[in-house]
This record gives sequence, C-alpha cells and structure tokens, in this order.
Amino acid sequence: MDQEYTPLDLSTLDLSTPLPTYPKDFRSGFASLVGRPNAGKSTLTNAMVGQKVAIPSNRPQTTRHTIRGIVHKDEYQLILVDTPGIHRPRTLLGERLNDLVAGTLSQVDVLGFCIPANEKIGPGDRYIASQLVASSNKPVVAIVTKADTVNSDELREQLLAVEALGEEIMSAERAQRAQKKGGKGGKNASIPFAKGSGPAAQRRAGEISEPMPVDGKGGWAAIIPVSAIQHFQVDAVADLLSQYVPLSPPLYPEGELTDEPEATLITELVREAALEGAREELPHSIAVTVEEMEFREGRPADNPLLDVHVNLYVERESQKYIIIGKGGSNLRKIGTKAREQIEAMLGTRVYLNIHVKVAKEWQSDPRALNRLGF
Repeated sequence: MDQEYTPLDLSTLDLSTPLPTYPKDFRSGFASLVGRPNAGKSTLTNAMVGQKVAIPSNRPQTTRHTIRGIVHKDEYQLILVDTPGIHRPRTLLGERLNDLVAGTLSQVDVLGFCIPANEKIGPGDRYIASQLVASSNKPVVAIVTKADTVNSDELREQLLAVEALGEEIMSAERAQRAQKKGGKGGKNASIPFAKGSGPAAQRRAGEISEPMPVDGKGGWAAIIPVSAIQHFQVDAVADLLSQYVPLSPPLYPEGELTDEPEATLITELVREAALEGAREELPHSIAVTVEEMEFREGRPADNPLLDVHVNLYVERESQKYIIIGKGGSNLRKIGTKAREQIEAMLGTRVYLNIHVKVAKEWQSDPRALNRLGF
C-alpha cells in the first residue's frame, strides 16, 4: 500500500537564523596518535581537547578503544583518535587491540607518532615506525612527549635521536619499495602490525639486508616536543597536525568534544578508578560494562538521579577480593572516585552500583571478548 506524503510547507520554516560561515581555507580532518603503551597519547589527547575523553595512566595498555576527541579552533577542527598502545601481543585481547590500531590508520589524514622524551628509543619504537611508514602514505609527525621529565640537554639529544630514527626508517622504506618493484615482498609486508611484518622477521626471512642505508632524503613530516602536563606546546601540536588535514567545513557541531557514547565514557571512568593503586597483575585483567542506565522514577524534575549499574570483570577469584578490599573498602573508594567524575561529566547526580564478577581468562576467550565489546 502506497504511503501518502504531505508536501512541506516552506512558509512554516524559520529561516531567520543564518547558517554558520567558515573561512575558505578552513580545515577539518582526523589525526591518530600512536606509539608504545604509556607514551603519553591519552594525556596529550585530553590536553588538546581541554577535557578528559581518554584515560591517562602510568599503566601500559590502559586505552582499549579508539577514543575520539575533537579540537575546535577558528581555523580548523581536528578530530583526534587516541589508540591503544602498540605492543607485542601475548593474548587474544592484545592481538585485537593491535588490529584496532591497524584499522584506524587507514581512516585518518595524519599520524602523530608519540615517543617519550625520558625513554631511549628501542626496538618497539623502530617496529612501530617501520609499520607506520610501510602501511600508508600518510604524513607522520614525530611527537616527543613528556618533555617536562628531562632537562634541555637531554631533550635535545632525544630530538636528534628521533630525527635519526626517521631518516633511518624512511630510507629503509624507500629501499624496500624499490626492491618490491623489482621482486616480491612478504605476504604480510603491507599489513600493519601483522605477524612477520616487522624488520627483525623480514631480516630472518632474508627479505631485507642489515643495515639499511640512510639516503639523506628526509624522514618525518615534522618533529615537535610537547609536555601535556605543563601545557608546553600543546596548541602548537594541534596546529601542526591540522596542516595535514584537508580543506573542509567542520565535521562535528561546535562545542562537541567527543563522539563517544556516554556508556563508553562511564566504563572508562570506572576502569580508571579501579586502575589507581591496583597491583601489577590487575590492570590487564580488568574490564567494565554498563548493564543499565536510566533516571530514577518519582524524582523531582529539578533534582534528578541517574541510576548506573556496571559490571567490573576480573579473571580470578583472588583478583575479585583485591578489587573489593577488606569489608568492601577498596570498592567504595573506586565507586566514590568514579561517581564524582561521572557526575562532573554528565552534570547530574548519579547513583553508581558496581558489581564485581569473575570471567576466567577472558583476555584469551573469543566469546568473552565479544561479550565485553572487543
């Protein structure tokens, strides 16, 4: 049966409010921050956005989802994608987190490779750098984070080391591409972070020689130091990344700082509260889901109360008792800290109920990972 449609009466539309206008050279696009775990990606994301949208922590592998934070400026809008730290996976969860990062790389306009100022460049940095330049033609900006943790001489040394890394990796990639034109590369060579795609694995397979030459043709698109804690050059990093995104009107409304669902942000805040003071083995074993979230009925309109029920999963009974603490003392601390941050984020009073459950070895269980959103 055909539906009948009523023609739109244009006379009823309010056209008095002018549409927003933007400069002809306005830019809008996506930038992804990548690097080893605990390289300062989440702290830098929050500093550029001006509000917490990602969990900053000194624990590795804290970020488990791609979190989008939105930077609004008069000349550009920059959508930052904070990714999980890239690492050598030991569990199925680790493999899926690396897959998440690889999938993100193809969807952004520019990459920000975060390297801490207070840590020497190691094999992990070389692996990530080689994968970034091999997997895409996106510009890569080297961001030397945590500049406040070193003195000026140490920072200068790290900047030179990062510059040398860029020269080395870019030269190796150019040689590798030239070699591919004349022969065949490994089957995983073009898949970022795939097994057997790293330099060491390729050397063992005889696909590249050691050492690769530096051809002097340049490395990173740019190098910049930053301290998110002291807000040193935070705006300069955003300005620099924005130069590599396309001319475009804004992709998100003015004032919107993230496109993450409220439930996702709540799970991140609860997990952050649980991570504080956690024992070494706990951080990777903690997962949080929101089971129910609704305003309580019967409350006055000027004093609403949001009921939030979450499940906090660990892998063993012993971990459950650590989270709960003696007489529930630790769980109360977790709940109080998380509730205060959730209330600040949502602007309403919250009743937070946390139920601690055991999901044995969930990090290596495909069904459990799917159920927990990984």
